[in-house]
This record gives sequence, C-alpha cells and structure tokens, in this order.
Amino acid sequence: MMIVGLTGGIATGKSTTAEMIRGAGIPVHDADAAVHQLMVPGGAAIAPITVMFGSDMVAEDGSVDRQKLGGVVFGDPEKRRALEAIIHPLVTAHRDRFLQEQRQKNTAMVVLDVPLLFETGGDANCDFVILCYADDQTQRSRGLARAGMTEDKWTAILASQMPMSEKRARADAVIETQHGMEPARQQLVAILEQLRAGPVENSRKRTGPNATGGAET
Repeated sequence: MMIVGLTGGIATGKSTTAEMIRGAGIPVHDADAAVHQLMVPGGAAIAPITVMFGSDMVAEDGSVDRQKLGGVVFGDPEKRRALEAIIHPLVTAHRDRFLQEQRQKNTAMVVLDVPLLFETGGDANCDFVILCYADDQTQRSRGLARAGMTEDKWTAILASQMPMSEKRARADAVIETQHGMEPARQQLVAILEQLRAGPVENSRKRTGPNATGGAET
C-alpha cells in the first residue's frame, strides 16, 4: 500500500485538496479531525489535558475548550510540548488503526493529511509527499481573512512552522493553489495519475509510526 503525505502551510488550500482526493476515491486520514475527535465529550485526550492544564480547559458540554487551550499553549514552547506529548501518541494510534483497516481492505493508496508533517518528521512514514503551496501574498490574504485571525497571531503561527521554501524543497510534488482551485485540481489529477501508474522512487527512510504531525492549535 502506498502512503502519500499531504501537507502545507496555513491557508494554502490543503483542506480543499484533501476533499478533492477523497472525491477521487482515495481514503484520507485527517490529523486535524483526529485531534478534534480526541477533544469531544468522552474523547481520550480530555482526562490527560485536565490533569496537565486544569479542569477549566473543559467546556460545559464536556469537550475541550480549544480556544482557551490554544491561548494557554500558544507562545509557550514548554506548554505546547506538554500538549503535544499528550496528543501525538493518541493521533498515532488513530492513524495506525486507519492504516491497518485500509491494508485489510487491500487498498492501493492512502493519504495522510498532516499540517506539520515535515516539522514532526512524519514524512519518514510516507512513500511520497505532496505540498500545497501559495505565494506569500496569497497565503497572507487568505489567512488574515479567517475569523479571529490577527496580525500578531498570523506572525506567531508562521514563526512556529517550517518556512514554505524549505517545505517546497523537501516535497516530492507541489500543488500551486494561488491561481485558484481548478488549476490546482488539474495539478492534483496529474500527480495521482503518476502515482497510480506505478511505483515511485522512495528516498525516505521510515522510522516507525512515531511522528504524527499534530494539528495547528
């Protein structure tokens, strides 16, 4: 089974690309969605987050208050690492169950949708990595248009992630999204046709299922 990594910076069109991949009939594991499941009422992350960060991190409905938690860990590397130490093993287990299920179905190709794939070394678990890319101006314009986004928060998010230029150099294929999603879709179709045509050269050494590439908080 071929494992394809899908990543990109914030506001580069990765989520839309993942939807197009699903539309092409390829199973996708969404790391952000897995994190969300861990934080809903009854989720596996609620108890350890409560122990580490306090009961006030849990909302009245029993879910983790992600906005409040983000305010605590954002800009504090030590607390962010503590949260990652809770979340990453749980996301790894979720991902491994997904991969096991797909292998049992004899699925030919799956995609791991991971925001911080390179930052966490998760690309070592992939046979091929696709990067969604937008130029600085487009990325910034999209990002600042998001609800709740500020200049300071935008700057801090970019500072916490690998530069897009480095991600681009490390990716096996790049989808340019600044020209609109139809041109991006055409690029994606060409990449998927290439992958389906036969084996690709794999220069990535797998290091085991340890790096999950956690979600953007």
